[in-house]
Amino acid sequence: MSLRLLPRCRTAARAGSASRLASSPSSRLPLHPSRRYATPVTVNGFKQLKPTIFGQPLPRSHPHLVKPKETTPGIPQEEYDRRRRELMERLPDNSLVVCVAGQIKYMSGRDYKFRQSSDFWYLTGFDEPDAAVILEKLPSSRRGYRMTLYSAGTDSAKEKWDGARTSPEEVVRNFGADEAEPISAFPSALRNLATSADQIYLDIPTHSKRIRASSPRSLLKYLSPSSGLSRGEYDSLVDSLSSSKRRPLSPEVGRLRAIKSKAEQAVMRQAADISARAHNKTMRFTDPGVSEHAVAAHFEYLCGREGSQRPAYVPVVASGPNALIIHYTSNNQLIADGEMVLMDAGCEFNGYASDITRTFPANGSFTPAQATLYNALLGVQKHLITLCTEDSGMSIMQIHRESCTLLRKELERIGFNFPLGAGTLDTLYPHLIGHPVGIDLHESSHVERDASLKSGMVVTIEPGVYVPPFPEFPKAFHNIGIRIEDEILVGKKHPVVLSASAPKEIADIEGSCQGLLGLTPF
Repeated sequence: MSLRLLPRCRTAARAGSASRLASSPSSRLPLHPSRRYATPVTVNGFKQLKPTIFGQPLPRSHPHLVKPKETTPGIPQEEYDRRRRELMERLPDNSLVVCVAGQIKYMSGRDYKFRQSSDFWYLTGFDEPDAAVILEKLPSSRRGYRMTLYSAGTDSAKEKWDGARTSPEEVVRNFGADEAEPISAFPSALRNLATSADQIYLDIPTHSKRIRASSPRSLLKYLSPSSGLSRGEYDSLVDSLSSSKRRPLSPEVGRLRAIKSKAEQAVMRQAADISARAHNKTMRFTDPGVSEHAVAAHFEYLCGREGSQRPAYVPVVASGPNALIIHYTSNNQLIADGEMVLMDAGCEFNGYASDITRTFPANGSFTPAQATLYNALLGVQKHLITLCTEDSGMSIMQIHRESCTLLRKELERIGFNFPLGAGTLDTLYPHLIGHPVGIDLHESSHVERDASLKSGMVVTIEPGVYVPPFPEFPKAFHNIGIRIEDEILVGKKHPVVLSASAPKEIADIEGSCQGLLGLTPF
């Protein structure tokens, strides 16, 4: 249900606010005073503030989610400072970094659940829209940089409808900013700083679908003439941001994001565990006759129940021949007895994505042909995982080429032949072996596929085989699509499978489907 503020009430609220401000002895009070009340409520030993006075979970309001000295769940304040320091140390002297928050998206007059811009989240941990951050490189300062965070601030009238926003004082206290300013001050501040900076790092337009970088259009949302700049000042600022001073920010942040810290690894393990348990229970839930959309909904429910904020992507639940479509997301057909179900699904948890694919029999038992093809692919996938180490010196592309060689041999062993050479294998296996994953599902935008894997990276290994009903392929395998995907933490000498809790051996999958281990669907 969508409610609207009555015009009479809106006028009265504005008049009341104006009279209170006019009578206030302090000229530094915010234009929109903040709500002053919050009730402490203790549950399970945790003292919460209801309703919260912050724009996101913080230790004082959500101690069950955010521990002391953490900025976001699992990521300490000092890590955000380290990220900013490492970024600024990589940049030339007299550099300026500008990064803006994500924008609210709307559906039928109401907001979608807000998701923060990935780079902004990585640098600040601040989870509100209508915000921006400016980092100035200052080698002589204690941290080597100065941080000013601009945000919407508090507004008691809006809080009544949409909830709290974080006050400037709390921004400084909880997010490591040297100063917190209203977003309305951002245009003039940027104009003044841009004039003297030698390089300005900000996100620039891109035509790549996989880069979530903000473009100047999202930046210029905050820099329109209506924001307080004169037309001349606005034109001057736009010119300076479009000049030779400008450098792309995303590649610089992307290089930092490629290597996950211990704290990030722990959060990603939690995300993978939640998704893996959901895969396990969804296998038990699935039966012939159930709709693909019911299976997808069950998976998302299980993840949400364990604290996932959202799906990391639209899930693929492809039954039978639907699995021949790599990104099948319609999920709107009924699952038949004897079919396999390819489920590519993962949750986002505390800012980090998970990405897991499993293929299992709808009725709980593999047919001989299904088991033969599945085991051929599984053997390839398990070997490729062993190559995900820094000492191997291999890149994603080298591992992909190895996957093609191994899969071709395995398929020939079970009756396939390739008279047309690699082209026929491309029909059966048309995608890359994997990609880096982290805050974004695909973090490969600024990671070279030919670059050697480094310890601390997280990548997926996901070979697949999709057999169309063509006469050149063995008829027993027609209309079978299988993909097996795990998340791998690259180690120096040994890889770590973050998604190990999701069953992938045939005996374990059949046990999960049939409930032989006491597993329940919920």
